[in-house]
Amino acid sequence: MPDTLGYRKRIGLVVPSTNTTVQPETDALRVPGVTCHTGRVTIKERPLNTEEAFYEHMQMMRDGMGTAIDQIMTAGLDHLIMGIALESFWGGVAAADKLQADLAQRAGIGISMGSTASVAALNRFGSKKIAILTPHQPRGDEMVRAYFVEAGFDVVRLKGLKCTTPRLIAQVPSQDIRNALLELDGDDIDALLTLGTALPAARVSAEAERWLGKPVLAVNVVSYWHAIRECGVEDRVLGHGRILEEF
Repeated sequence: MPDTLGYRKRIGLVVPSTNTTVQPETDALRVPGVTCHTGRVTIKERPLNTEEAFYEHMQMMRDGMGTAIDQIMTAGLDHLIMGIALESFWGGVAAADKLQADLAQRAGIGISMGSTASVAALNRFGSKKIAILTPHQPRGDEMVRAYFVEAGFDVVRLKGLKCTTPRLIAQVPSQDIRNALLELDGDDIDALLTLGTALPAARVSAEAERWLGKPVLAVNVVSYWHAIRECGVEDRVLGHGRILEEF
């Protein structure tokens, strides 16, 4: 039986406990009859600017995702969005595909992740030369660049904002994101990506498509787009970027 509110689909969001961006950005995109439900992976709020801290953070996320999936799936969901960042790029294309398959097997339903959803969105636009904005430290940016290169894209430019702790990512001002997108743009790229699920970039990215005249894909938007399309929901959502309006 369908829920009274989620009478079409029920989508879960699995996010880090420090993340205050995925849920409100996704709430703004919701279509009638599709509800979203959040589960959290417990992580620490601490500096991530050392190699040791970075790897410990990544391991904590990996260890906690399965537990969060087990907990949220008691709601009888139809699809899951993994609102995680670097974990979905870790190890390249094959590792990301395996992670997605393993999580889907554990959940028993389909999974959308920022890495694979971004590739799907770029392919819908036919974009190959890209620029990327992240909130990450250089080690994380290396993983992002390597993933997209392996996936067949030319990463012309990449800018990392070097946010030092997870919660600080959600505090990046909109003007800083605008300035970074203008800095990254050029005639030599087809599309821009904003990554980092805690980076509050959905609204600015939709605005930037009008200034720049090309796709600007925010990770939380493409993850939601991928999720509802995988669920067979074809509603077009206006005002939040071309990916939801055109595909």
